[in-house]
Amino acid sequence: MRAWLANHFLKLLGWQVVGQPPEPPKAVIIAAPHTSNWDFMFLYLVSSVMGVRIHWMGKEELFKGPLGPISRTLGGIPVKRSRSSNMVQQMAQAFAEKDELLLAVPPAATRRKTEYWKSGFYYIAKEAGAPITLGFVDYGKKRTGLGPSFIPSGDIKADMDFIRSFYADIQGKFPDNKSVIRLKSEQ
Repeated sequence: MRAWLANHFLKLLGWQVVGQPPEPPKAVIIAAPHTSNWDFMFLYLVSSVMGVRIHWMGKEELFKGPLGPISRTLGGIPVKRSRSSNMVQQMAQAFAEKDELLLAVPPAATRRKTEYWKSGFYYIAKEAGAPITLGFVDYGKKRTGLGPSFIPSGDIKADMDFIRSFYADIQGKFPDNKSVIRLKSEQ
């Protein structure tokens, strides 16, 4: 019923969901371009249409008090963001503990334009032995969903070239806020 409602709601808005969830349902999903708070709504609707649960990382403060149960229900995984914590290791451990985990990561880490993506998504997938799936919200074509998946090769430049090619024509809600798709380690 949830899938039917989400699909019809998107169709009423003129949107199309494309792609399939990875099999088995274990992957790091790039959530890009991330230019609007509405992107989360589309992520939730896509997961409903596809019949999967997509998780996301959030600072541990979001999981305390009255927001805690809501954040967990919406697929949140609390992470410690202190300098001494290793987020890549925390998420690799979460992958090791679960049979199914689709973890959405917005590599820009903000809705504003940045000159670099954060590399955590890449190293989480590499450490966990999980594929990277290219998730997207294309406001220009009114399409959202999941694109291809690949196992990170360790050749960061080649892998990022593949990612850049996929996202080249995908438009965020606020196109001027679309971050540059590159990692500092590519220089």
